[in-house]
Amino acid sequence: MSAIEISFDLHGESIPADYPRKLWAALLRIAPTLADSEDVGVIPLRGPTNNGELLLPKRSKLLVRTPLDMLDAVLALSEQALQIGDSEVRLGQGKTREIQPYPTLAAHLVVGPADEIEFMQMVQTALDALEVQSKLICGRHHRLNTDGQDISGFSLVMHDLKDEDSLRVQYAGMGSGRNLGCGIFVPYKVISGLE
Repeated sequence: MSAIEISFDLHGESIPADYPRKLWAALLRIAPTLADSEDVGVIPLRGPTNNGELLLPKRSKLLVRTPLDMLDAVLALSEQALQIGDSEVRLGQGKTREIQPYPTLAAHLVVGPADEIEFMQMVQTALDALEVQSKLICGRHHRLNTDGQDISGFSLVMHDLKDEDSLRVQYAGMGSGRNLGCGIFVPYKVISGLE
């Protein structure tokens, strides 16, 4: 095991819809050593949006995936208030959980070339380096606009992963922008019957 997830209950009404960079800045104000590792990842938050705000459901959680050597720095976020743009939210006590293998994983956005063929070549090179075999489905092209900076790439699904390969992909991630929620693979509903 080379990485772990920490889950924090997230208490608040809403945060800016373009939150990724603002959230990362808020985390660094409390735990500045998080900036020492490019492998600390914030799993994207989900919820409805309204008037430029992401509405936080009652049981919202902030999930941080981190190398083991950054665990104490992430746990220092427990019970802290975060100022994210004009919104304030509070984190609960951090709870660790081991990353589990799943045969199908998805990343909302893997940063890479805007050309799909070039993007898939980049993905295959990354998988070869990890010695991972997987079937791939390239999704839609996405742009993430955070504080006026554009990041672009594609969503990506990997399926038919062996347990050890699934863990390797989740531990390593892919591409840049992990702190903004990019390149982080999470369990995805099972795909069956694909040729």
